[in-house]
Amino acid sequence: MSHYGHGVPGVTELLLVRHGESQGNVAATLAHQAGAHVIDVPARDADVGLSDTGREQALALGRLLAGYPDGRRTPVWSSPYLRARQTAELAVQTGGWQTSILIDERLRDRELGILDMLTSAGVEARLPEEAGRRRWLGKFYYRPPGGESWADLVLRVRPFLSDLDRAEDGRRVLVVAHDAVIMTIRYVCEALTEQGVLDLARHTPVRNAAVTRLVRNSDGTGWVLAAFNEDEHLEREGAAVTTHPGDRDAFPH
Repeated sequence: MSHYGHGVPGVTELLLVRHGESQGNVAATLAHQAGAHVIDVPARDADVGLSDTGREQALALGRLLAGYPDGRRTPVWSSPYLRARQTAELAVQTGGWQTSILIDERLRDRELGILDMLTSAGVEARLPEEAGRRRWLGKFYYRPPGGESWADLVLRVRPFLSDLDRAEDGRRVLVVAHDAVIMTIRYVCEALTEQGVLDLARHTPVRNAAVTRLVRNSDGTGWVLAAFNEDEHLEREGAAVTTHPGDRDAFPH
């Protein structure tokens, strides 16, 4: 990511955090293990909250944030989805940060359209043509009817980052969102390729409440990955480390 043509230094550091384990994560993993076609989620995707483990992870994240130098006034931006907002609220309160949580709908999870609530087995059994179309187009460009592709995510992440540069010029920013959103932010900031970002997602999925840190070059021309998927704070605080990667084209995450 560059200056987007406006010549302003913009955000100096991005702390990217995936929400804590959600009730949807747990339901999706159980459905996959059982070979079920449909995931028994407790609510629509936007209203799925944290599991008990997810709340413990958010509290552990907050204790990490308490140790950040000058962290108390770090701006916090969150996905509007409940699991992300709960993570941000618990972490900020526990960390003693004196900042409001700003919501931006562009940070919401990827919309799955007709694949929503289906496991990968369910997609193959009930929508075999869509399963075949996804294999043909590839994960980055495949858009389920009524849903979004990863490329669509990029189209909302780019203007979000541009607006963030103007709103938070010269500051570190904490962003609480979802694994696919974090991966597409990395795609934009690090100028990754389609294959590069998909390989990352496949081999190193983002863990719940883990921290990824991007730092802007001193000349403002690009970003450096300073940390990815850091979760030592969870182990230190006795919170479980969870991933729940599933199949990102079918599982809520």
